[in-house]
Amino acid sequence: MSGTHEIKSEKIFVKDIFSNMWFRVPEYQRPYVWGDDQIDDLLDDLVFALNEKPDQDYFLGSFVYQSKRAGSTPGQKFDENDLLDGQQRMTTLFLLFACIRDLSNNPDLKDACQKAIFQKGNDFDGVPERSRIIFAIRPEVQDFVDNHIKLEGGTDDAAVLETLTTKSPDPSVKNMASAVLKIRRDLKSLIDDTNTSFVLSNFYSFIRKNVLLIYVATENLDDAFRLFTILNDRGMPLRNSDILKSTNLGALTEDSEKDRYAKLWEEAEGELGDDFDRFLNHIRTILLKEKARLNLLDEFEHKIYNPKEKEKTTGLLKKPSLTKGKETFKLIERYLKHYDQLLGGDNHRETGNTFEFDNLVQIMLIGLPSSDWLPPLMRYIDRFGHNRILEFLIKLDNQLSSDWIAQYSPTARIDRMNNIIRAIEAADTADHLLDQINPFEFDEDGFCRAINSAVYGRRFTRYLLLKLDYLYADHSQRMSLHYLSVEHVLPQNPSANSKWFEDFTKEEREQWTHRLGNLVLITTKKNTSQGNLDFSDKKVRYFQKRISTCPNSLRVLQNQNWTMVELEANHNAVISKLKDHYGFNPKE
Repeated sequence: MSGTHEIKSEKIFVKDIFSNMWFRVPEYQRPYVWGDDQIDDLLDDLVFALNEKPDQDYFLGSFVYQSKRAGSTPGQKFDENDLLDGQQRMTTLFLLFACIRDLSNNPDLKDACQKAIFQKGNDFDGVPERSRIIFAIRPEVQDFVDNHIKLEGGTDDAAVLETLTTKSPDPSVKNMASAVLKIRRDLKSLIDDTNTSFVLSNFYSFIRKNVLLIYVATENLDDAFRLFTILNDRGMPLRNSDILKSTNLGALTEDSEKDRYAKLWEEAEGELGDDFDRFLNHIRTILLKEKARLNLLDEFEHKIYNPKEKEKTTGLLKKPSLTKGKETFKLIERYLKHYDQLLGGDNHRETGNTFEFDNLVQIMLIGLPSSDWLPPLMRYIDRFGHNRILEFLIKLDNQLSSDWIAQYSPTARIDRMNNIIRAIEAADTADHLLDQINPFEFDEDGFCRAINSAVYGRRFTRYLLLKLDYLYADHSQRMSLHYLSVEHVLPQNPSANSKWFEDFTKEEREQWTHRLGNLVLITTKKNTSQGNLDFSDKKVRYFQKRISTCPNSLRVLQNQNWTMVELEANHNAVISKLKDHYGFNPKE
């Protein structure tokens, strides 16, 4: 290519990819994740195309790479291409050729597959030994390729491969071993099926000569990253976090540190899954203490590492909050420990030997509309450890939930959480924060007005009932919070000949059916017919087996009747319980 910003795109056949090109799966790439479903799709599509349209080209998709000339990075002796998008498909073809090689008795086919996978060195002609794809993401992955893909017969050892699918600590190795076993099973089935005309050499020839892809290439890494976002991939596209990982690994100089922090990042991604980007957003919030306006990558690049905004007081550019490389990885490592600790459900020893803290965390995770409360909680434990952390969590939950229930906007709620982070950073101790600064401000009128109204159908109703279960719970054990539904005690549509019509007037039903005092949580899906039973039958046949883990619901079940007297008394009781918890009842 003539210039580093030139973008090149052309169609290319598999035979040219696996004869003339050399690839590297870089450190920032995600693991190999294709499973049986994706491999089924690929093989089915290829076999179908071979059988139905053997003389036509078959389009397999696209891939994006950064072209890197020899010498462009330290130690790079040859031209190679960093795969940014299409890794899953290219790797699967790589594994497929190894399986074809080892299943075939045809020496020419075995040799052709081996050359697609690996170039044997030749000192006489100056030809270097090279693998078609180098896996820099993890040393364990390259070891797997060297032992089971590059070596002839490497895919034959089913016992070793089966062990790797369960015992290997590396997700790419697990999935590659599983993929090899799957490909071999499927190919063997096709070969042995006497009802088909499947010939392994014809299949390989078709893939080489008829299957084509579109490549998009540039020497500029930023251009390459932008390109992959506009192309569909049957596999797993890169995320902002992958690029963030790359830029920070690139800032490290020691190979040992690159390996350590790449492994840290990959393990965190594996453990948190899609929540990993959310975790990084929490880090962003802690550093910037403002609502995100850009995507995660741009927030880090243009607000944290290289701020473009000026300080209002001095007119000077803001100082970076963080530097790329080791400082970023160490910060992420520290907050990963906090995150795991806070959400791990094992804080009872540090919080008074009860599960009150862990239970409230679960209530917040399940019931609140966002995780905006996590950055202040993470910052709190980073500054003050577990000192008075339960008291802080209660106030934090009350703040966010009361603002939500009182219909404050998401932006206003986020601003409130960011102000709490600022207060945490301004405080010398937990006592200073909670007793003197006290950054919590509650809208008592807005909250009380909302919970006293007809709440059924509102987004916060389930949360209020979860909170009541929490307030009535015995925190010597973890709460069970699975499969919960909101149910009416007085039904929404009772039968005209039911006792409900005797005990409640039409006006009372209209006024009270959807209010908090008439609602409980049950632990299964609702059953409309049983839900309309009279109270005495409903208790035995419907509620009894469905509220065993719901403390507030169990309390309601102790009533012998459910008339206006019991409903109104319960409503007043739960409203008072909530107001006490939020600090809104006047102290005697």
